[in-house]
Amino acid sequence: MTVEYRTARRDDEIALSALWATAFAGAPVEDLWAAAPERHRHTLVAVDDGHVVSALHHQPRPLRSATGAVERVGCVGSVATLSRARGRGHVRALLAAAVRAMTADGCAWSLLFTDTPGVYEGEGWRTFSRPTWHGPPAGETSAPRPGHEARVRTALAADRTALAALHDAYDAHRPLTTVRTADDWAHRVPTWYAPATTDTLLAEDAAGRPVGYVVLRRHRDGTTDVDEIALGAAAPAEPLARALFAAAAERAGPGTVRVHLPADGAVLAALPVLLAEAWVTDDRTGMARPLHATAAAVRATVTAPGAAHWYGDSF
Repeated sequence: MTVEYRTARRDDEIALSALWATAFAGAPVEDLWAAAPERHRHTLVAVDDGHVVSALHHQPRPLRSATGAVERVGCVGSVATLSRARGRGHVRALLAAAVRAMTADGCAWSLLFTDTPGVYEGEGWRTFSRPTWHGPPAGETSAPRPGHEARVRTALAADRTALAALHDAYDAHRPLTTVRTADDWAHRVPTWYAPATTDTLLAEDAAGRPVGYVVLRRHRDGTTDVDEIALGAAAPAEPLARALFAAAAERAGPGTVRVHLPADGAVLAALPVLLAEAWVTDDRTGMARPLHATAAAVRATVTAPGAAHWYGDSF
């Protein structure tokens, strides 16, 4: 029987749920998809003998370019294929259909993250580099004094407005960042940064005003990921980063700490407060593909100094 490649329908939802639950066990893929606007139109499926055997989701998102301008970017995720249907070209066919759909939707370029870049390279996506630091958490003897009198505490749901303001200011011109909406803060960010696995630490000055935050995600193996930061302009950046990192080091598990933050001066200067020793690796899980934009313009955005795509904006 001929395989059909098409957009998803409401009666595909049970099959999609089962596929994603198997492929992304523990990740809130279905929860995010259920809240995505026009989710059926932006989901492509391969149907073999009446069964969904492969799927991907492409979602237009507003991202900042190398110049700080906001572009419409087609973000590709939730790519999965049943084990019995792999190796038959389904993902390649769905990617080709996604390129056509995203181009027609006016997307300047496309962004995705993967540990298996081969199939995407064949369809025009190219990897880009992001530095990642990792090492053991700093202890009391190895961590220098924070140098800032900020009070750091766990952020609460009531702090959402303050977090959003800090985020918007810190990323106002930062390439590769997403322009978050109120709906993102209400649904997407809490879904990825769930309190059960995540600590969002908020720094306040002596007057109790929010001045910065950092996000840590804890894993069962003891590893901790530092996935987002915002340093407000109301406090000196390096001492503030030190205060946040000192609190983060106390919260980190006993295993490795991995830091996924931009190589900004304040972040680099404060790293010894967080990591007793630091090794830098080249993270090449990010991939980009031009659509309406030129390849040079896309490359300028993803390789720009200070470029960052936060985990809380995952799609």
